[in-house]
Amino acid sequence: MDTTPPDSNAARGRGPLAGIRVLDLSAYIAGPYGCTLLADQGADVIKIEPPGGDNLRQYPSTLPSESRAFLGVNRSKRGVVLDLKRAEDHAALLRLVREADVLVHNFRPSVPPRLGIDHPRLARLNPRLIYCAVTGYGERGPMKDKAGYDQVLQTMTGMCALQGKRGGPPEIIYGSVVDYYAAALLAAGVASALYERERSGLGQFVGVSLLRSALTMQSARMIWAEGEALDIGRDMRSGGVTGIHPTREGYLYLSANTPRFWKALCEKTGLQRLHDDPRYDTVRKRAERYAEIVPQLHAALAARSALEWEALFGDEVPCAAARRIEDMFDHPQVLAEGMVAGFEHPAVGRYRGVAHPIKFGRTPGPAAFAAPLLDQDAAAILGRAAAPRRDPGEDPGD
Repeated sequence: MDTTPPDSNAARGRGPLAGIRVLDLSAYIAGPYGCTLLADQGADVIKIEPPGGDNLRQYPSTLPSESRAFLGVNRSKRGVVLDLKRAEDHAALLRLVREADVLVHNFRPSVPPRLGIDHPRLARLNPRLIYCAVTGYGERGPMKDKAGYDQVLQTMTGMCALQGKRGGPPEIIYGSVVDYYAAALLAAGVASALYERERSGLGQFVGVSLLRSALTMQSARMIWAEGEALDIGRDMRSGGVTGIHPTREGYLYLSANTPRFWKALCEKTGLQRLHDDPRYDTVRKRAERYAEIVPQLHAALAARSALEWEALFGDEVPCAAARRIEDMFDHPQVLAEGMVAGFEHPAVGRYRGVAHPIKFGRTPGPAAFAAPLLDQDAAAILGRAAAPRRDPGEDPGD
């Protein structure tokens, strides 16, 4: 079985970013997945890891030979190892920078100058370089050199307070939502800088932070009119009708904020009396009287399973039966959209994963391929043998 990633121009030449080379020095999720989104669009992304590898490789996984998270976040990249504290490896990076279009890292602002890879230095070496730094808190201010993590920023910026019930404890939103939104901002920012470079001929600095990501995600809440009380979360609560509800078997999410959807919900659950009652004829009124409505709704939903209600509501009531992520591999809509691809990995073997998150009509992009082994492409990129493969459970050292 040939597991060599397709790195030829023919294999990569169909995407809108074909011909763009990206050096990905980042780790964990936000930076790496932003680079993966660029690879999805045809960019040649080289993942550059320290000798111990990206820490995401060490995350707990039921896969014996590689972290599931690493595979999912780093598809369609080639991989090499460089120890930037060693003179010969630092020189090798600079050689790559001279020919690169984009460099991405997620070091804290004080680290790149110490490593000799800060933006002013690399811009002198390659004035066309798009230099993207992913930070926790931004490029300036009292917290700029703090390490940033998804759930730390969730908690800091009010997301956890809003996720919890009013008056209850804050709750984490699992799934690394801040990281993935930052990845989307990274891909958008880099693409815009590449577009501008076509006109100016010059690269530039692009800054993405988890703080900006977390607050940008809450733009609909982060509005404070002069003179109003600071209770911003109140506008985003639509009462107890919209939300996840128990059924005879499984759970069902319902959204019935518009008059049309509220009417259909009441008709199909046999609760026409609620629709006809003027006490419940607006979202605001239903939110105020949710304690009167929800018990009746739960009693009606107990007549069928979540999947049965989903089929019955169809297009008339926005809803979804609560599923596991594993159920998405063979969901007919996911399959119709071509969002799941097959991959071949030298250690893991055959697996299925996400691909093609963006559709382009004329330049659809290359076929996705598996995340690299540590230092897998050293010979092709650096002209040397790959480093010995380290067991994923081994301590990476300092």
